[in-house]
Amino acid sequence: MKTIKLIFTVNVLLIGLGLLILQGCAPVFSELQSARTVGDNRVEFTPSISTVDYTEDGEREGLQNHIGLQAAYGITDKIDIRARYERIWIKEEGIDEGVSVFGIGPKFSLLENKIALYIPIGRAFGDETEETWQIHPTLLLTYPAVEDKLDITLSPKYLITLCEGCEDLIAVNLGLSFGNDLKQWSIRPEYGILFNPGESGYFGQFSIGYSTTFGGNK
Repeated sequence: MKTIKLIFTVNVLLIGLGLLILQGCAPVFSELQSARTVGDNRVEFTPSISTVDYTEDGEREGLQNHIGLQAAYGITDKIDIRARYERIWIKEEGIDEGVSVFGIGPKFSLLENKIALYIPIGRAFGDETEETWQIHPTLLLTYPAVEDKLDITLSPKYLITLCEGCEDLIAVNLGLSFGNDLKQWSIRPEYGILFNPGESGYFGQFSIGYSTTFGGNK
């Protein structure tokens, strides 16, 4: 049964739809998770809201707002499959319609509750998007400040754009998870930046999410 679950995980990654690149706005680069996995046969849902701006030469401009939903299923105690949907509204004159983003991929626990690797693949959908896929290898580094009540997570990621001539990007997020029992629920505020090492400006995002987990064994 575990072998079947692992094969399912690999297949979902290969056929997964996409997380990202938009023409005229920033990729989705918030994380809103820690190094914790949800647990064998457990499910986690995380609705969230985000706002993104762009800063260059001391000038800051509002860029886009998001609402999103992440869902995770525990294939084993150490492997999750995670899917994510985001609806984005671009703050740009002449663009009235929103953009949808979908991504999916596996998350592997490397050191229980402290280090994990997440590898989503995906792209955006809408009139203002390009047919470009991205892969976001992400390292989740979690410090459990208060056992099962407060986690602090640093999540560096590399945004690989799958098109000829496209530039890759780097993002770093810092987030908190706090609640009475993080195995059941948590509130997740987070701030992060996204940048191209060859450019002077950067994107900034602030997000807040709420995770609830149920099913299986705690």
